[in-house]
Amino acid sequence: MSEGAERSAPSAEIEAQAALWLERRHLGRWDDEMQSALDNWFSQSSAHVIAYWRLDAAWIKAERLIVVTPPRQKDAHKKKALFGFLRMGIGAAVVTIAVMAGLYFRNPPVATYTTTLGEFKTVTLSDGSKIELNTDSVLRLSQGRTRTAWLDKGEAYFQIKHNAAEPFAVMADGHKITDLGTAFTVRTGNERLEVSLLQGRARLETADNSVEQHSAVLVPGDVLVATPTSLSVTRHSQHRLVEALGWRRGVLVFDHTTLADAAEQFNRYNRTKLIVADDGSGLRTIGATFPEHDVELFARIAQQVLGLQVEHRGGNIVISR
Repeated sequence: MSEGAERSAPSAEIEAQAALWLERRHLGRWDDEMQSALDNWFSQSSAHVIAYWRLDAAWIKAERLIVVTPPRQKDAHKKKALFGFLRMGIGAAVVTIAVMAGLYFRNPPVATYTTTLGEFKTVTLSDGSKIELNTDSVLRLSQGRTRTAWLDKGEAYFQIKHNAAEPFAVMADGHKITDLGTAFTVRTGNERLEVSLLQGRARLETADNSVEQHSAVLVPGDVLVATPTSLSVTRHSQHRLVEALGWRRGVLVFDHTTLADAAEQFNRYNRTKLIVADDGSGLRTIGATFPEHDVELFARIAQQVLGLQVEHRGGNIVISR
């Protein structure tokens, strides 16, 4: 659709359409055909995407409110009331939600899972979905009806049972990754989000106005990198993506990896840090599989195979020419 066509629909009309889509998704029957129709609507204009996810964010906030109603009132009635607020327009909805929150707000049940340096943890959901947390990571998982996880720090591998009526979403670094029947990894840190897709599809949307607005639908082999100002997607082989998941087996796999990058990977798992002291050494490449905690073996390979100097200094290992 051309830029002029995108501008032809008034924002109020677009928000009204977005609210209808959101209502169908949460109150009506939702299937793959409906999802395809929504994806088609998204493809017509970036304004459609932004309006929908802004309303979706308001909906998530609304679901967290405990509205004073008789216990016998049906959940559907509560949801319809919330959609009534959405139809007032996003601005009025947020104001209304804020007022109600001051009176009736209670935090929804959220479970927090953490891993320490070098630790690995698996979280199994009630529907059989699994989340595997890598080293030094923090994940929060909604225990309510909304299938949402927040990756606050680190890296996680998601194997999600797809449910078109209740899609699973991961919030990380100001972005929302929505599962479309997917196995994928998410890694966050230093204002950099990386999403690698192994199976199925996933949709990434901006969920924070402080970062640049962008979106993408990922297919197997895609590796997406998003920062506050940019987004890029590259294609990787399945073999390479599987190698990057070596941490699930307790190993780090390097294939023509620079010594500097390999040392950085080791340092994510170990208190003893590998320090590459000069650029010349850092640019040397290595191809091998190591236990993720065996920094001494890595140092010996650097010394005996690459002919570099190795020195133990201050509890760390310094590698140089």
